[in-house]
Amino acid sequence: MKKHNFSAGPAILPAPVLKEAGKAAANYQGMGLSLLELSHRGPEFTAIIEEANALMKEIIGLPDDYHVLWLSGGASTQFFMAPMNLLNSDETAAYVDSGTWANKAIKEAKHFGNVAVLASSKEQNYTFIPKGYKIPKDAKYLHLTSNNTIFGTQLHKFPKSPAPLVCDMSSDFLSRPFDPKPFGLIYAGAQKNLGPAGTTVVIVREDMLGSVQRQLPSMVDYRTFVKENSLYNTPPVFPIYVSLLTLRWIKKNGGLKGMQRRNKAKAAILYQEIDRNPLFKGTTAVEDRSLMNVCFVMEEKYAALEKEFLKETEANGMVGLKGHRSVGGFRASIYNAMPKSSVQALVDLMADFARRKA
Repeated sequence: MKKHNFSAGPAILPAPVLKEAGKAAANYQGMGLSLLELSHRGPEFTAIIEEANALMKEIIGLPDDYHVLWLSGGASTQFFMAPMNLLNSDETAAYVDSGTWANKAIKEAKHFGNVAVLASSKEQNYTFIPKGYKIPKDAKYLHLTSNNTIFGTQLHKFPKSPAPLVCDMSSDFLSRPFDPKPFGLIYAGAQKNLGPAGTTVVIVREDMLGSVQRQLPSMVDYRTFVKENSLYNTPPVFPIYVSLLTLRWIKKNGGLKGMQRRNKAKAAILYQEIDRNPLFKGTTAVEDRSLMNVCFVMEEKYAALEKEFLKETEANGMVGLKGHRSVGGFRASIYNAMPKSSVQALVDLMADFARRKA
């Protein structure tokens, strides 16, 4: 039986994408060869990466001075690669500490320049997104994390900043429309809303490049990959192809506005049940609740039922619902490809469990 995949990542992919990817893995376009066997220098893959770049620019609405790069190493590599490329040792970058991954990005940036942490919700276990902080006019950039996978919080409105925005969008990338122009750099691991683990998308504005004085090794210099169209070395061919298929699926299903409608509808169903159900409660500030990662726990007097409920979710074909150890309880990741029917199945089980146990 097909499972309801609530995993935080690697995460659910659209069924049509998986079907087409399976065909390509066996025999790409009737060539008698798997896509996994084809040269990244050949015309077949050139067509793939060029279409992927063009679709990414079209779907987001990127101006001409933005480059789309396909790299390896995950978003964690961008924690150091971004400041290495953007921040001189005598300059200051501003960071907002809104979760585990934001905190890791701060740690890495300190190797390359001065870091001003403008605000943090760490002392409150990252249960909200910090707001109301002042952004220094002389900051080289302001680094944000748009969605916090572990804690279930999301930045629903980006701040107006005198400095270019640098943003880790890994877990809500392509889930909603946004104005790209304030962003100097965006990075996102593919394994949430875009494709399988193995490639990381970096979107960088031309004027952000070449401003640091340090010598950069070729493999960690964004300009290397801009110049070579992400083909300086062998790229993650299959993850890029699956990402292309997902971009086609996003476009076919209404683009970013279509994704936002889907995601709002799914999240509303689940949050409504959490707030209504006597057994469960949310873990974050209501105004900062994520549309991607819904975190919830048992009410204290029902805490002993947590393992039993988790067993029932598994018995009903629901996987990936165990909460991160930093929060506990449950985490339902409901990315773009998650069907509304799976969310409804979880909600129905929560309601039935409450009728039997509350």
